[in-house]
Amino acid sequence: MTVTAAGPAAHDTAGRPAHRDPGVLRWLAAYTSSMLGDSVYYLALSWAAVRAGTPTQAGIVMSVSALPRAALLLAGGVIADRLGPRRVVIGSDAVRCAAALAVAALLFLTGPGLWPLALLALVFGAVDAVFLPAVGALPARITAPDQLARVQGLRGLAVRFASVAGAPLGGLGVALGGAATAFALAGLLIAVSVPLLVSVRLRDLPADGTDAPRGTAWTDLKDGLRHIRRHRVLAPLMLTIALGDLGFAGPLNVGLTLLADRRGWGAAGMGWVLAGFGAGAGAASLLLTVRGRVPRAGLVTGCACVTGSVAVGALAFVPALAAAVGVAVLVGLLTGLSGALCGALLQTQADPAHLGRVAAVAGLVSLGLAPLSMPFAAAAIGVWGPGPVFAVSAAVCGLGGAVALVAPGLRRAELPG
Repeated sequence: MTVTAAGPAAHDTAGRPAHRDPGVLRWLAAYTSSMLGDSVYYLALSWAAVRAGTPTQAGIVMSVSALPRAALLLAGGVIADRLGPRRVVIGSDAVRCAAALAVAALLFLTGPGLWPLALLALVFGAVDAVFLPAVGALPARITAPDQLARVQGLRGLAVRFASVAGAPLGGLGVALGGAATAFALAGLLIAVSVPLLVSVRLRDLPADGTDAPRGTAWTDLKDGLRHIRRHRVLAPLMLTIALGDLGFAGPLNVGLTLLADRRGWGAAGMGWVLAGFGAGAGAASLLLTVRGRVPRAGLVTGCACVTGSVAVGALAFVPALAAAVGVAVLVGLLTGLSGALCGALLQTQADPAHLGRVAAVAGLVSLGLAPLSMPFAAAAIGVWGPGPVFAVSAAVCGLGGAVALVAPGLRRAELPG
């Protein structure tokens, strides 16, 4: 795929901070709208599945998308690199929009059924497998390398906004016309992203390599994995991401629910803790958006991971709700900062021709490995209580930070500036 030339209009934005770049702002609006559509879709799918079947059947429908997503994610990275990330994101959003609107029309004409919902979940899972690597590779094509940390901050703010606003929007859709209306709303929100992405101009990148002769898709995949394995920054960075997410997923998902139940905080208390985490993560995203560049990014990433792991472990030993909310704010701030810096380092360190495959591997270690810890964390808390389980999870997170501090290439890694 030939990268769209930057052209005069794109060069006029050179030197602008990302939050003042019209192209970046159009991308941000498209990404936010797409994420809002995702949030509404998941609420609509959950509501429709519960109405159409038993709780067990609804759980199966909700988890159906995980298998094709994990199985096809690496192939999605190859596709993103071969076709270009913007083209893949546009195509993915178009398919997801059409699928959501088709199910909405079906539900308007008939009643809720499990098979259409399961099929929709499969489609979304398969499309996510190409969408996620392309989304991860796109920022480097729309802004200068020295603005990537700021773009990661903007992306984090968009994710937080979508998670906060998506549920009420989905609930409003369900209240007005049931799941069919909510699915239609999700499809329309995703559709908004398409013309916005079409209008985004891409930058020419050095050593892009996308016009070079290619072998098979399997050869491309092996080449991408070899690029990561031999890279002095990317290899330890992938291990840091994997360990951090593996230790983080259990306590902050199922573990927090069980902890709130044991402490007597109830659903409202758990909501306050989650709100504290969201506020901390949002503050980290805002900090990166305003500041733009963090000196000694590799070192800061490792320190944030280690310190954040201590905060994760402390959650299980804080008896008062107010103190737990404060600790959750610290967890969100540190993990949000390390996560955004990891994303920026991935995009600046990876060869432009391998960005999609690098993003796919990062997504696989997060989406494929991290959820595996949740059932084990729940079972372990039932046997030993939250304290030991949170402590072990914190140690795993801290090990990820230790990798970043011990690996010389990652520890000394800098963002362009």
